Amino acid sequence: MSPSRADPTGRHRRVWRLAAPIILSGLSVPLLGAVDTAVVGRLPDAAYIGGVAVGAMIFDFLYWGFGFLRMATSGFTAQAQGAGDAIETGAALDRSLMLAFALGLAILLLQMPAGLLAFSLLHGSPAVESQAHLYFTIRVWSAPATLGVYALLGWLLGLQRTGLVLLVELALNSINILLDLLFVLGFGWGVAGVATASVLAEYAALAVGLGLAFRLGHRFAWWPARGRLFARERMTALLRVNGNVFIRTLSLVFAVALFTAIGARLGDATLAANAILMNFFAFVSYGLDGFANTAQTLVGAATGAGSRRDYRAAIRDTTLWALILAAGASLVLALLGPWLIELYSVNALVQSTAKTYLPWMIAMPLLSVWCFQLDGIFIGATRSREMRNGMLLALLGELVALWILVPLWGNNGLWLSMTLFVTLRGLTLGVWLPRIERSLPADA
Repeated sequence: MSPSRADPTGRHRRVWRLAAPIILSGLSVPLLGAVDTAVVGRLPDAAYIGGVAVGAMIFDFLYWGFGFLRMATSGFTAQAQGAGDAIETGAALDRSLMLAFALGLAILLLQMPAGLLAFSLLHGSPAVESQAHLYFTIRVWSAPATLGVYALLGWLLGLQRTGLVLLVELALNSINILLDLLFVLGFGWGVAGVATASVLAEYAALAVGLGLAFRLGHRFAWWPARGRLFARERMTALLRVNGNVFIRTLSLVFAVALFTAIGARLGDATLAANAILMNFFAFVSYGLDGFANTAQTLVGAATGAGSRRDYRAAIRDTTLWALILAAGASLVLALLGPWLIELYSVNALVQSTAKTYLPWMIAMPLLSVWCFQLDGIFIGATRSREMRNGMLLALLGELVALWILVPLWGNNGLWLSMTLFVTLRGLTLGVWLPRIERSLPADA
């Protein structure tokens, strides 16, 4: 009997068994961002926080834009597992690693024009731009490792080996945090120390992930026959799904980057305050990602097995817990938000500015939970066309809102535009959700 057909208690235990390691690993990511911000926040000038925020935002373009390597790999791997195809399960990783390393090398070769383009679109103060440029020139060397880790994490997630996902993420972020403290507070390297710590940690995580994949390789064809690895239909599906998810992810990163860039034009204090609040959202979003990724792997397995019953149970059980987590996050931010802001920065102006806009962040978890869950469901079913189209529509809505609201209400208009963006993401995918179930055969 499959877990989805078992008693409700058994199903919910399975959800938590899969989700808990993902939540813990996800929370370690914004914890790293919090440490980056807090470490440079010990320095007296807000330009250091702004420089890290802008520099990291550039890599949201360069790295998050290639997040399809994790998402698509997990979807293909989960479906291969659900169908009981061990050879294809191994091939899914091989294809993604080859693509990841090729893209990483391309980023290194194109770093100069990419940097020129990025900084031509940003308009911070000279002090902020100087620090951001220093961050960029160092951090870019992590590209092959970062993208390789994306592929490995997607594969482990598709295998439902979420404990190993946690191990890789903890290795990455704990090493990064320790090096942050050493390089910035110990050696006094400032923003350069933050960037160097990230580069070294990414290559360490890649080594850990490859070691885990090698140990698991005996269960699958470690290097499938050339005909299977490069099968035309598989390569076409890989390029189609990755292409759509790339456009979707790039649109998401552009929306967040636009938020940061417009905030930079409102002054260094506003830029730093928004960076602090977005770190709060990062904690929430990576927590919600735990249940979205669990939905992703369970929906993928159900799709591969062709089971509507398992598909429905995956959506129902994961969404229930995601809603509970979102409500809890809003409550915590309402009660502890002002105190948490004071931990991030010693700058009084930054503190007061962040507290002024905190109510937007309190509302964000309950507004965004739907788009997180639906993203997980659609990528598990590898329905990337709908994900792409929904994100483009939401981005268009945000652009219109920014054009109208920011001149009227300044930073409040900026935050309202962001909340409209996440709401539109959920609404568009919700309209298209019935398509997935209709594509599955009826249960006997």
